[in-house]
Amino acid sequence: QVQLVESGGGLVQAGGSLRLSCAASGNIFGINAMGWYRQAPGNQRELVAVMAGGDIVNYADSVTGRFTISGDHARNTAYLLMNNLKPEDSAVYYCNVKYWRNSIDRHLFSPLEVWGQGTLVTVAS
Repeated sequence: QVQLVESGGGLVQAGGSLRLSCAASGNIFGINAMGWYRQAPGNQRELVAVMAGGDIVNYADSVTGRFTISGDHARNTAYLLMNNLKPEDSAVYYCNVKYWRNSIDRHLFSPLEVWGQGTLVTVAS
């Protein structure tokens, strides 16, 4: 079993900043990717930012230049620093981790996937 614990959401004024954290624990041999997604009421869940393979980082166009994803690989933790927040950034933010349980799985199978419980970000205008 792998668990994700998210933190850092809250209420902030437009133009403000928040930093989200996502800590993964449990039966993890290696992590393939860690990312953040968000879902606003009435909308589908969308990718915000993801880092994979240690070096590859991808952002949604709407957050490029404002959000930064980073990670502490030793602690299996990902962060999302969100600057210059806008009301349209308001959503529940979910952490997503793709991982392998052992070296055999890594060579033979696609990574498993786990989601966090979500953390609410509200940006007031």
